[in-house]
Amino acid sequence: MLINSPYQTKYINTLKHKAQSNKVLASYTKKVDKIDPFTFYQISKPANDGKRFFWKSPDDDTTIVGVGLLRSFSNSGAEDRFRRIETEWKEILSSAVIDNPFHLPGTGPLLFGGFSFDPYSLKEEKWQPFGDALFYLPEYMLTVIGEEYYLTVNLFESEELVNQSNKVKNFDLIIKNAGLSEASASYLISKEELFVPQWLDSVAEVVNILKSSDLVNKVVLSRQMQLNFSEPVLSEYVLKQLHTQQKDSFIFLLETPEGSFAGASPERLVKKIDDQVLSTSLAGSIGRSENAVEDRELGNILLNDEKNLYEHSLVVDMIKKALKPHCNELQVPDQPILLRTPYIQHLYTPVSGVAKPETSIFNLVGELHPTPALGGVPTGQAMKIIRDEEKMDRGFYASPIGWTDFDGNGEFIVAIRSGLLKGKQAFLYAGCGLVADSDPKEELKETGIKFQPMLQAIGGKSE
Repeated sequence: MLINSPYQTKYINTLKHKAQSNKVLASYTKKVDKIDPFTFYQISKPANDGKRFFWKSPDDDTTIVGVGLLRSFSNSGAEDRFRRIETEWKEILSSAVIDNPFHLPGTGPLLFGGFSFDPYSLKEEKWQPFGDALFYLPEYMLTVIGEEYYLTVNLFESEELVNQSNKVKNFDLIIKNAGLSEASASYLISKEELFVPQWLDSVAEVVNILKSSDLVNKVVLSRQMQLNFSEPVLSEYVLKQLHTQQKDSFIFLLETPEGSFAGASPERLVKKIDDQVLSTSLAGSIGRSENAVEDRELGNILLNDEKNLYEHSLVVDMIKKALKPHCNELQVPDQPILLRTPYIQHLYTPVSGVAKPETSIFNLVGELHPTPALGGVPTGQAMKIIRDEEKMDRGFYASPIGWTDFDGNGEFIVAIRSGLLKGKQAFLYAGCGLVADSDPKEELKETGIKFQPMLQAIGGKSE
């Protein structure tokens, strides 16, 4: 399989030459027959527990699944965290030998992971394994693009490359014999929306600040729900439920040995393919109705609501300002449209551009995070208020999570509609944008709606 062409023989000889002085990354990608991504995720379980990730774009256009951890990239603290991950990744790639004749985005050696929302915030023990940045380079990776399937195998210790053919063949055999095991929901013992009275007081306090100050226009406050189960929550079950229930969202999961962070986000932060850049403003929301007429009425209310339109415009303006230094041109629609998910409908505006040659996806992520949709306006003042009033660690909630490949392509989303799975417990997160005329009770209701996607997927029941 690996040693069957002059090109691949040259690939091995080149790698052996480099290996004489340094360990290098060796990566091999081949096209394979159809493999169920959820079966792939469960391969070699439990040996790969804590060493897996899952990503699916809306409408199943692209799915990327990694199992087996070849190397992790992590750091704690705020200083240059985006640049440090990028630098470390480029150092690995600078000496890598890569056999990937396809050069399709999402194939070949790839990093998957994310950054914490706020490296300066209160730190809670349950988020400790994730740090302020955590990325995985997988040993085995499945990429599904449309109807085409690609397997990437990565390894170090390049002198072992002569054994890679057997390694790939053995993995082929594992895939062929693997079956999708049925993961069931754990029994929900209790659920609690944490510190609701205190949160309502914080909302009222922030609204007063917004009314009395010209220094800040918007602040996003989040809260959490704790679920307790009879048995550990299975990430396989949650992924399947999210995939079934949230087809129009990005499905993601990043696993550590101590717990998994998962969700179904409708919000893209940024996508970069070659020099094409796409970001989206997703701010301003309202619920859904099973009645089609009422659902349209709700959408029309949202499209004409001054509070939500103002909140949305703040995000659009920030995205334009963040992307402009890194793009030669930008295209921004004049008015938002509706983006509907099963529980919520949002105001949506895409912002696209052409990246300058030196622009990396990490440059863009660092400039865009946090957007006003998850932080506030202006960013500095809003983040200080969040630290003072929220009194919790968001961890990776509302943070950038996604992937970048060896060609510099990649996509990051904003990790909302998400939760932390930790043994027999789960912690769900939801937030809302506050402006001067916000009503605390209405914001409580809005965040309650935003808990629903993860609550349903994880096996809890809505009220």
